[in-house]
Amino acid sequence: MALMNENFLKLPGSYLFSEIARRVTQFKNENPDADIIRLGIGDVTRPLPPAVIEAMKKAVDEMGKAETFRGYGPEQGYNFLIESIIENDYKTRGVTLDIDEIYVSDGAKSDTANFQEIFGINNIMAVSDPVYPVYVDSNVMAGRTGNYNTDKGQYDNIVYLPCTEENGMKPAFPTTHVDMIYLCFPNNPTGMTLTKNELKQWVDYAREHKSIILYDSAYEAFIREENVPRTIYEVEGAREVAVEFRSFSKTAGFTGTRCAYTVIPKELMIYDSKGEAHSLNKLWLRRQTTKFNGVSYPVQAAAAAIYTPEGKKQIKETIDYYMENARIIREGLTEAGYEVFGGINAPYIWMKTPKQMGSWEFFDKLMKEAHVVGTPGAGFGANGEGFFRLTAFGTRENTEKAIQRIKTKMGK
Repeated sequence: MALMNENFLKLPGSYLFSEIARRVTQFKNENPDADIIRLGIGDVTRPLPPAVIEAMKKAVDEMGKAETFRGYGPEQGYNFLIESIIENDYKTRGVTLDIDEIYVSDGAKSDTANFQEIFGINNIMAVSDPVYPVYVDSNVMAGRTGNYNTDKGQYDNIVYLPCTEENGMKPAFPTTHVDMIYLCFPNNPTGMTLTKNELKQWVDYAREHKSIILYDSAYEAFIREENVPRTIYEVEGAREVAVEFRSFSKTAGFTGTRCAYTVIPKELMIYDSKGEAHSLNKLWLRRQTTKFNGVSYPVQAAAAAIYTPEGKKQIKETIDYYMENARIIREGLTEAGYEVFGGINAPYIWMKTPKQMGSWEFFDKLMKEAHVVGTPGAGFGANGEGFFRLTAFGTRENTEKAIQRIKTKMGK
């Protein structure tokens, strides 16, 4: 008799976005003529930039000729892409990295979910609340979180860092010891950011307590304000305590193409039961060479193209397009009487539901009355209840239409 990993039974219900898809499908089946506008899941709508397409086509042609064909590539990524990442994403911010400190992957979701494998099962993890569900769910599957407390809507062995109206949606420091700290800025789902001084406090905390920060920076390209760091390594001491996750998905439209990368400085150490230090970088290399075969050559060639002069210009146009959508949503919701957060340095707008309405109740009401789909805040954690997330990744036409519908049918 094959026995299961019973930690999977600790996951409450279905994955957030699967449940959203189920409800939308049911509504569409019952209302086939309804024009549904989807501003929920963070998928993009702008096509891949021309520079990316051209580079991918060229790479595919190379794969069709014996003299330029490539088989298995390096699991950690091709040097041509890694060198472009270092030159454009880090040197421009005054940050120096070595080639073997960057690992190209098929997505930040994969890396943030898988990275916990390196850590001992008894490590205590901390997450902001609300939080991107993958951080929590992957640790539940590993058996690190304890049981789910249905009354609290939280796991027994996780340290939750509430992000509330009172603290400006920015997490407070843990009051008990933690070993792993998940931070995401610009934040998903709230769209909020930390200043460099605020982020330095987290780095100092991690250094003092020998904690590791798992820093999800997937939305850094959307930052507009000057005092907001684009990478945690702009902060002194971060190389000693922080892993950084980056993605091309939202930045360059790679949601269907899949390419990202993770930065692991060689100073980062993790300890065994005897107190002996081990390189986190080398452990991740060992993990990747065992479980991952690398991102395909045409996709990496396409990713490198975003760093060309043409690619940079085209990417900027795409990001500007989405951030204009964010402005339309943020200002439109405010005009409709809603209290909103985010949308300034991030493509997410975090809105307070009216009259203390439950977030799933608001989801159903918005879908049925305005035919607009968003994401219930409760799906991001207990402190997400009473809030709702909209994304700026729709088309301009649908974004404007959705906000007009909300003003007309859902205005406070």
